[in-house]
Amino acid sequence: METPVLQLKNIIKSFGSSNVLENLNLSVNKGEFITLLGPSGCGKTTTLRIIAGLETADSGQIILEGRDISKDEPNKRDVNTVFQSYALFPHMNVEKNIGYSLRIRGKDKAEIKMTVEGALELVQLSGFERRMPHQLSGGQRQRVAIARAIVNKPKVLLLDEPLGALDLKLRRQMQTELKKIQKRLGITFIYITHDQEEALNMSDRIAVMGRGRFEQVGAAEEVYNYPKTSYVAGFMDIPNIFSSEVISADSNHVAFRCNGGTGYVKPRGAIPVPGQTIAVAIRSEHIVLGSGGESLDRICGTVREKNFTGGVQQFVVATDDGSEFFSSRQGLDMSIAVGEKVTVSWDADKAVIMDLESEPDE
Repeated sequence: METPVLQLKNIIKSFGSSNVLENLNLSVNKGEFITLLGPSGCGKTTTLRIIAGLETADSGQIILEGRDISKDEPNKRDVNTVFQSYALFPHMNVEKNIGYSLRIRGKDKAEIKMTVEGALELVQLSGFERRMPHQLSGGQRQRVAIARAIVNKPKVLLLDEPLGALDLKLRRQMQTELKKIQKRLGITFIYITHDQEEALNMSDRIAVMGRGRFEQVGAAEEVYNYPKTSYVAGFMDIPNIFSSEVISADSNHVAFRCNGGTGYVKPRGAIPVPGQTIAVAIRSEHIVLGSGGESLDRICGTVREKNFTGGVQQFVVATDDGSEFFSSRQGLDMSIAVGEKVTVSWDADKAVIMDLESEPDE
């Protein structure tokens, strides 16, 4: 098995009486694009700053290619950071901004020129060498900041919400460009964001953070479809979350009480027992609405709301016990109207049983 390029081992950090990070553990593979995803205050920026050496952990280790760098100064760590603010030197042109660290390291002019030209070509800014930062757009300044960070070929590149200041169209364009750059260079990226779409589009793995800990670490598809906790499900925009009593269970189906009816889920781990309380999540796109409101084996309800946003039709269905289901589908659907009686169903393998635990105070 390949040795991880970076490991966080039992990282703990407090500010005064407030615990910010609680026993973080993470292994990052060489060439991996991993995203720390979570809301403001969850600890993701503090984690990044500790890796960079800009903050000191109260305890724990940071291992870079087998060496403990926990006590090293920032300039002694083979990592670089790209900030949301770009942090370009306003009195230096693009060429000098990118080559600054190379000059500090005593590289000769010919090598600096060649390296800067290569970096500019990589970020598609060839010919911008003489431009000053104020003459660049936000997206161009971000590209310069990335070029400056990669010229030293760090083992790990840390990116602190680098696209947060860009408009939506440019942000999506830069997501694609960043991923291409990362794959071409083979540098390990540790990226932080609060944007679920951004994390899903770019990452090999996602580490969802809450309460200063990793709630779930896994591939983008795994985190999206199979959240481990109700916190992860909520943060990944899964609106249908139920805490319910098990009616019956076997290796193929678990039946549980759900919004005035019976719901089904396929277990992927330990099989619960009748009477046990479980938490279940179902994505809105997996909720199927049927015509008519009379059914013995399906949950029935009334369409209370119908909205069309971003090419997606969204429905809110109220059941007789006052509970709600949220359903969505691509395109405009005129076949279901507000006030109509419908049945609610889903495939058992599209639902997921989660760990029962309290919600983070976010």
